[in-house]
Amino acid sequence: MSRKDDGTMTFWEHLDELRSRLLRAAIAVVAGSIAAWLYRETLLDWLTRPFLQGWKMGGVSGTASLHFASPAALFVSYVKLALMGGLVIALPIVFYQLWMFVAPGLYSREKRFALPFVLISCMLFATGGYFSWRVVMPNAYQYLLGFSGDVGSAGFSVQPTVMIGDYIDFVLRMLLAFGAAFELPVLIFFLTIAGVIDHRHLIKFARYFVIVAFIVAAVITPPDVVSQFFLAIPLCILYAISIGIAFIFSRRREPKSAPAAKDSR
Repeated sequence: MSRKDDGTMTFWEHLDELRSRLLRAAIAVVAGSIAAWLYRETLLDWLTRPFLQGWKMGGVSGTASLHFASPAALFVSYVKLALMGGLVIALPIVFYQLWMFVAPGLYSREKRFALPFVLISCMLFATGGYFSWRVVMPNAYQYLLGFSGDVGSAGFSVQPTVMIGDYIDFVLRMLLAFGAAFELPVLIFFLTIAGVIDHRHLIKFARYFVIVAFIVAAVITPPDVVSQFFLAIPLCILYAISIGIAFIFSRRREPKSAPAAKDSR
C-alpha cells in the first residue's frame, strides 16, 4: 500500500503503524519484565516498606508479615510484580512509540518535542508512583490496619492476616493510578495540539474539575479522607499547570494570518 498523493496515510497504513508501535512497546515490556524478575525479591522488599511503616504507625501488635494460601500464590504474585517492573523499565520506549505514532499529525515545530515529551512523561509517572509509595500508602495502611486490635472487654481481638496476592494487587493498582493521574499535563498537551481544547475551555471547566478530582480520588484511593485529599489536591495543581501548557501551545497553533486578517477589517 502506498501513501496518498498529499502525503497522508491511509486507514490501513495507520493500523499497520499502530501494530508496529505496539509490538515494539510489548517487546520492551517483556525485556524489562525479565530484568525485573531477576530482582523480584528486591522489588518486593521495596514495595513492602510502606506496609511495615503503616503497621508500626498503626500500633498493630505482632510482626508485620504477608501470607499466601496456595503453593502457586507467591509465584503468581512475583509474576505480576515482574510485569509491573517491566512496564516501568520500558516506559521511555513506550512513551517514545506513542509519540512516534502521533507525530505525523503534528506541525514540524511540534515534532521537536519528542525527547522532552518522553522525559517529562516518565518523570510525571515516576513522581506519581513515588508520591503514592512515600506518602499515601503508609498513611492508608496506618488508617486501615488501625481497626485491628482488641474488641470489647472480653479479651477478643481482631488481627490482620494480609495475603500477598491481595497486597500486590492493591499496591500495583495504587502505583498505576497515581502514576497515570500525574500524566494529566501530558493528556492536556495532546488534546491541545490536536485542537480539541484550549486554555479557555480548561478555565471554564476548572470549577467542575475540582469535583471530578475528588470523585476520582474517592474511587482510586482507599476509603479514607486523607488519601482522597492526597490525590485530589495534586490533581488540582496539575490541572492549573495544564492550563498554562494549553495556553502556550494553543497560541502557537493559531494561524499567523489571524492578526493580519483582524487588522484588515
